[in-house]
Amino acid sequence: MSMLLEVSGVSVSFDGFRAINNLSINFAPAELRAIIGPNGAGKTTFMDIVTGKTKPDSGTVIWGERNISLLGMSESQIARIGIGRKFQKPTVFEEQTVRQNLAMALKNPRGPFAVLMHRKTVANGQRIEEVAEEIGLTASLTRRAGELSHGQKQWLEIGMLLAQEPRLLLVDEPAAGMTVEEREKTTDILKRAAQTRAVVVVEHDMEFVRRLDCKVTVLHEGAVLAEGKLDSVTSNPKVIEVYLGRADA
Repeated sequence: MSMLLEVSGVSVSFDGFRAINNLSINFAPAELRAIIGPNGAGKTTFMDIVTGKTKPDSGTVIWGERNISLLGMSESQIARIGIGRKFQKPTVFEEQTVRQNLAMALKNPRGPFAVLMHRKTVANGQRIEEVAEEIGLTASLTRRAGELSHGQKQWLEIGMLLAQEPRLLLVDEPAAGMTVEEREKTTDILKRAAQTRAVVVVEHDMEFVRRLDCKVTVLHEGAVLAEGKLDSVTSNPKVIEVYLGRADA
């Protein structure tokens, strides 16, 4: 099966510190993957490279069936070809309703005539309803985003990314600050999204990763240390030594 994203031999240094060290990692067109590792393992830098925020010193980052290199592209170009990123802190438009937030995010033509196309508006309305259902906010469509709980804001932001129909979704520590019920629902949302796209979750919380029940990649010193099901990587002596055995992990 061809890969959606292939990162090969990528390295990047900041002021002499090698944040990513000959990293190679691949993602299928529809899969859920968790990336774990101690602080400073390169998890954020990896996402920065894929989204075009950081340019690596060496290596290749190849996207899609046409084998496009992402390295010469700007952040906005990369977002347009279908890579969405959700940061840890939700950034929703607090004064707007949930429906308005989703409407602003929809992937559709922004030209002067788009407004005149009634059919498009009907389709947009249906798409907003679909996304709201997917993230469990159907009952909250008319509420101001600022009134939502922390967990609901996270779901809305995931929904705003899904509305753009990305083929790859990068999600940074979604479980942080959530209640137990919110965390359970978040795993359900991410699992469902991963049925039709690649969803990559960077997470510290092992219980959350366990509930995702997916392939896990362990990063250490900017490279892949281990890969596989959570039980197999957490029983790997190297992983125990550098990550699980440390009090601050």
